[in-house]
Amino acid sequence: MILKDDQEADKIQHSTIDFVDIAGLVRGASKGEGLGNQFLSNIREVEMILHMVRCFEDGNITHVEGDVNPLRDIEIIETELIYADISQLEKKIDRLKKQSKASKEAASHLVIAQELFTHLEELKPVKTFEKQDDETFKALDKELRFLSNKDVIYGANVDEDSLANGGNKFVDMVKVHANSVNADVIMLCAKIEEELVGLEEDEAREFLTDLGVEESGLEQIIRKSFDKLGLQSYFTAGKVEVRAWTIRKNTKAPQAAAVIHNDFEKGFIKAEVIAYEDFVALGGEAKCKEAGKLRLEGKEYIVQDGDVMHFRFNV
Repeated sequence: MILKDDQEADKIQHSTIDFVDIAGLVRGASKGEGLGNQFLSNIREVEMILHMVRCFEDGNITHVEGDVNPLRDIEIIETELIYADISQLEKKIDRLKKQSKASKEAASHLVIAQELFTHLEELKPVKTFEKQDDETFKALDKELRFLSNKDVIYGANVDEDSLANGGNKFVDMVKVHANSVNADVIMLCAKIEEELVGLEEDEAREFLTDLGVEESGLEQIIRKSFDKLGLQSYFTAGKVEVRAWTIRKNTKAPQAAAVIHNDFEKGFIKAEVIAYEDFVALGGEAKCKEAGKLRLEGKEYIVQDGDVMHFRFNV
């Protein structure tokens, strides 16, 4: 990594994103089948769903449903999520009916809740409910954390040939569905991802190039996940370590500094900033300074993804 080499840093600390492997969802999960309620309670706590979908045929790997049909597999899971939302919302509506007799606010919440209930009964996910921008709906969603309103990335798991060829009929099916629910699709080959784990970075890059692939599936998933969650990173670099710090998009410099330590925000003076593209193109901090690419930014500066930063502060 150019930052590590430029600073002769002892170590690198990457940004991280946590993925929780939640297995056990089967038909009837919303009624307690399989891991049922355990699955649903786990998924309710996550911010986004990465839904891995089988998009390859292999007679040696049995599919639980008997054949490969990604749309059916997606429908099974998404229908169970909708049923779980219906169950949650039904209980909320019962409470609102009682509260609405004495509360205008509860009465207004009841109207939206009943409209949403009708929408869900048609087996449409919460994410396609037309009143997403309504403040009453937002309050309901915040309280109940609707499962079918979570952002989804579909991971289309293909075989090696399909990865090299840019997809197959199953991937096309998933893409059409994803487009209808405003979701993203990332194509990957789990077998190849497993092989990449044991390779050095240069070897992995050469391996992918030979396959005609620019990025590994994992890299694509991480990048897309950061984007969907509204996250980005900036870097600090020194002899001890080069470190990526995760912040929300549109974060101003003092608040970005607070991720390191609250004192950095309290005593913020200025931020020394080099754009990542300049750092890479010119070959390091010293050359960026020579070229006038190091900037001093104040409290209103909105940190950009990949910025290399040093904070001046006084406490």
